[in-house]
Amino acid sequence: MRAGSATRILTRAGAVAGAVYSLTGCQNYNLFDAKGPVGAAEANILIIASVIMLAIIVPTMIATIVFAWWYREGNTRAQYRPNWAFSGRIEMVVWSVPLLTIIFLGGIAWIGAHRLDPMTPLDSDRKPIEVQVVSLDWKWLFIYPEQGVASVNRLVMPAATPVQFRLTSSSVWNSFFIPRLGSMIYTMRGMTTRLNLMADREGELYGLSTHFSGDGFADMNFPVQVASDEGFAEWVRQAKASSLTLDAASYAALAKQSTGDKPRLYGTVDPKLFDGIVAQTVPPGPGPSAPGGVEAVRPKGGS
Repeated sequence: MRAGSATRILTRAGAVAGAVYSLTGCQNYNLFDAKGPVGAAEANILIIASVIMLAIIVPTMIATIVFAWWYREGNTRAQYRPNWAFSGRIEMVVWSVPLLTIIFLGGIAWIGAHRLDPMTPLDSDRKPIEVQVVSLDWKWLFIYPEQGVASVNRLVMPAATPVQFRLTSSSVWNSFFIPRLGSMIYTMRGMTTRLNLMADREGELYGLSTHFSGDGFADMNFPVQVASDEGFAEWVRQAKASSLTLDAASYAALAKQSTGDKPRLYGTVDPKLFDGIVAQTVPPGPGPSAPGGVEAVRPKGGS
């Protein structure tokens, strides 16, 4: 089979899988309808891996039907061999196909893990923007250090521009994931992780937490607006017009546990706030309250 034919088959298989998936109504989670280069590469890996695994699944299912039909009670041509014990040819097939599958899958995973390293900057002729992400109980804080603004539970990013995320947690472990852009990554208290993503066109996407973090976990989702350069600049102007200031004092109020927080903007941000959260010089959220109104002690570890 030529490379072009194989590519067309994989592309059609991915289109069929994406169409079937879209029938579930979960468009926001459709990994096969990627909106950026990282998501597209990961979707391609999923498709290729699925096709490779079908090399075992499909022949096994066919062989099961064929054997059941051939060795049925009424087939006098089937030979009964009670003393049969070994066949080198059968052993070769039985072991070689899974071995080749594992080699192919391992090769794809190894290559993909290096090409899609979250810390590797994306190729682009445009200057990336930095977004600092803090997972709270139970909401997301997005800080734009270059623009000097911040938002809660809403991420805005320009289309066709790489975004370099620096992520941490104010409390327990969490995980940051925008399914159609790719690359889920953990947030951990006292540490930073890095993630590079890019959306290739404008639109509304969806982000969420994929690591259970307590009672308000179900509310830890956020809209992602991919805007044009002009739209992003206009959003920054709107954010700067906000009278809210994000500093250590307002962050302490924000870090208190709450659910269902509406998106809001901060027009001014302490430039040292994120580093203070990571270094834990800025106190973390107080955590749940014990009976009697006394705050429970939160362990210093992860989750």
